[in-house]
Amino acid sequence: MTSDGAVTFWIFLLCLIATSPHLKGGEAGRPDELHIGGIFPIEGKGGWQGGQACMPAAKLALDDVNKQPNLLPGFKLILHSNDSECEPGLGASVMYNLLYNKPQKLMLLAGCSTVCTTVAEAAKMWNLIVLCYGASSPALSDRKRFPTLFRTHPSATVHNPTRIKLMKKFGWSRVAILQQAEEVFISTVEDLENRCMEAGVEIVTRQSFLSDPTDAVRNLRRQDARIIVGLFYVVAARRVLCEMYKQQLYGRAHVWFFIGWYEDNWYEVNLVSEGITCTVEQMRIAAEGHLTTEALMWNQNNQTTISGMTAEEFRHRLNQALIEEKYDISHGRYPEGYQEAPLAYDAVWSVALAFNKTMERLTMGQKSLKDFTYTDKEIADEIYAAMNSTQFLGVSGVVAFSSQGDRIALTQIEQMVKGKYEKLGYYDTQLDNLTWLNTEQWIGGKVPQDRTIVTHVLRTVSLPLFVCMCTISSCGIFVAFALIIFNIWNKHRRVIQSSHPVCNTIMLFGVIICLTSVILLGMDGRFVSPEEYPKVCQARAWLLSTGFTLAYGAMFSKVWRVHRFTTKAKTDPKKKVEPWKLYTMVSGLLSIDLVILLSWQIFDPLQRYLETFPLEDPVSTTDDIKIRPELEHCESQRNSMWLGLVYGFKGLILVFGLFLAYETRSIKVKQINDSRYVGMSIYNVVVLCLITAPVGMVIASQQDASFAFVALAVIFCCFLSMLLIFVPKVIEVIRHPKDKAESKYNPDSAISKEDEERYQKLVTENEELQRLITQKEEKIRVLRQRLVERGDAKGTELNGATGAASAAAATTSQPASLINASASAHPTPAATLAITQDTHEHRT
Repeated sequence: MTSDGAVTFWIFLLCLIATSPHLKGGEAGRPDELHIGGIFPIEGKGGWQGGQACMPAAKLALDDVNKQPNLLPGFKLILHSNDSECEPGLGASVMYNLLYNKPQKLMLLAGCSTVCTTVAEAAKMWNLIVLCYGASSPALSDRKRFPTLFRTHPSATVHNPTRIKLMKKFGWSRVAILQQAEEVFISTVEDLENRCMEAGVEIVTRQSFLSDPTDAVRNLRRQDARIIVGLFYVVAARRVLCEMYKQQLYGRAHVWFFIGWYEDNWYEVNLVSEGITCTVEQMRIAAEGHLTTEALMWNQNNQTTISGMTAEEFRHRLNQALIEEKYDISHGRYPEGYQEAPLAYDAVWSVALAFNKTMERLTMGQKSLKDFTYTDKEIADEIYAAMNSTQFLGVSGVVAFSSQGDRIALTQIEQMVKGKYEKLGYYDTQLDNLTWLNTEQWIGGKVPQDRTIVTHVLRTVSLPLFVCMCTISSCGIFVAFALIIFNIWNKHRRVIQSSHPVCNTIMLFGVIICLTSVILLGMDGRFVSPEEYPKVCQARAWLLSTGFTLAYGAMFSKVWRVHRFTTKAKTDPKKKVEPWKLYTMVSGLLSIDLVILLSWQIFDPLQRYLETFPLEDPVSTTDDIKIRPELEHCESQRNSMWLGLVYGFKGLILVFGLFLAYETRSIKVKQINDSRYVGMSIYNVVVLCLITAPVGMVIASQQDASFAFVALAVIFCCFLSMLLIFVPKVIEVIRHPKDKAESKYNPDSAISKEDEERYQKLVTENEELQRLITQKEEKIRVLRQRLVERGDAKGTELNGATGAASAAAATTSQPASLINASASAHPTPAATLAITQDTHEHRT
């Protein structure tokens, strides 16, 4: 029922009662009796059923009050009560019956915040004072809405300053709230939120539920709630505790604040009847370590109160009364409301003292409490003033009321330790004084944290891997410097001169720069501060890009000139390669690099970017810590665009270089004697770059794999290029220190396959000609021998024989001259053979 609906209902009810003739004061009972009404929640299924213990306590108070001779002399205080079951509708019905039926009531006692809200809001229409012994709703402090309300139970907001004080004490600045959807808890939470905001405490989430807390507790787990304030009645508290166990929101990582007016064994009783699916042992486990805050409801000092009893004596009498009511007190099974029983006892005493003071004032005006009617505003004001000024020492402590009608009380802090509540301290809200006993015991031995401590751990390259790559790169740098010295020292040698030593030196400087960039690739947060990291990023880009351009550009220019020489210079075989053209090409490539890098650095410089990974559990710790891995990257705002420019430019010259190397794979020119090895180097560089670039981008989140893959690719390219281009030259120089003809290690000084075939053909032709010459000479010898034999046989024919011999000589001389003529007419085989033999002997 809403407040507006309640007002309408009670206005209508007031009209009915005002027309009822039998509710006049003179007919309200015997002249020596003062009647009050009592509304006690006892048999309900939900909410606070504190009437189970509070009603016996109120009866004890009535007996004690009526035995006092100086209190209400000549009168006896009578209590008329009924059960509201903590239901506002039923409570309104009970109130109506109390007011409508004889005798006339002078005041109402009520318990349960929802019932007190309804009763107090309507009671003002009958000019009745309402005294609540068990209502903690902060909404009841509104004097405009509840002008005739007092309560011996402190407001629930008295707990909030205590909770804030504890949060500050233990360093908790992040809390969650779980509440039942009842007005008492809603208004309490609103007050708590305001106080948290003032204290700088973050409320991470606020969950509410009607009857089933399952979803609300699950949401607390999703929000990683650690310090949780729970506001609900005890029936709902048992459901929450069971769900806490299921969701594992208990133990060393969690702290719960519960309301302190539950009974000590609240988590062990009524589990079956309420359908709780957890066992008693599971409930005990979940309840261990929780904190409670409650207003002091039992006098902590062994002082004699206004009733003549101490608090312990009252406890003994109350226990006896509860045993008579068939409650199993001996086994610790206290009824609900046992903690609030002193408040109900002191509430009856407050009524008696207020009536006693009112009687004294009314006597001076020739009036009596028996003259009170529901329309008598004057007597109602006297009762109000008397109640407002009431102050005494009761079994619940000092009883006094604030201007809002609230009870002023200290707050007690307790903790569940091994199944029992242990007192931790007291807090005086008025004086802001915390009395701490240092008896707290935390699961795990230390104060729980208010959140999961997230440790940011920077993922760095493995130190052994970094040292290994740096060592290899350093060795490569040393080798490159040694080859530069070798190149300069032997620049006069033909094997060096024909390979363009300046281009080789440029390539080696590029190799040195690339190997230096390998060291920078492994320098991360272990060695460089976050402020200096962007400089390392810039250095990486500059060194790797320019180093690649110098090393690869030198090789590219060579293979380019070989291709140009073989395609454009066929008309002039003796045309030389001009070195300045090679250097110009390298300079052009380097200029493009500089333009891209300068634009990148000026307009969109590389910055330190952290890639975060999902939370991980620490390896060896029981603390409530999660690890948030982070990895450093070098990125700019338009990183993709700049990488596209760089990769596009490099990829273009890589692919073009691969094409030129393929086109010139079998071409040899004497002006560039290492073109074949340069082509092989280009093959390897292109293949490795085309593999490394995409793979490196894919595995960028794996720092060790990424660094190792890129570093090995750079190192392999550099070492392979130096091996292919310089090892043959080094071997040649070592084997022929005096610059004799180059050996087989110089590919262009050796005889090519075509030259070898041409040479073999010339050798074969030469042998054939020599065989023919031998045959001719043999025929000449035979003919000469025959001529000599004929001369001896015919001496008489000397002159004729001489002429014949001359003719034969002329005839035999003809083949020789033919041979010589043939040799002269066909000089190519013999001449070529002779040239080849001379050349070979010269080189040898």
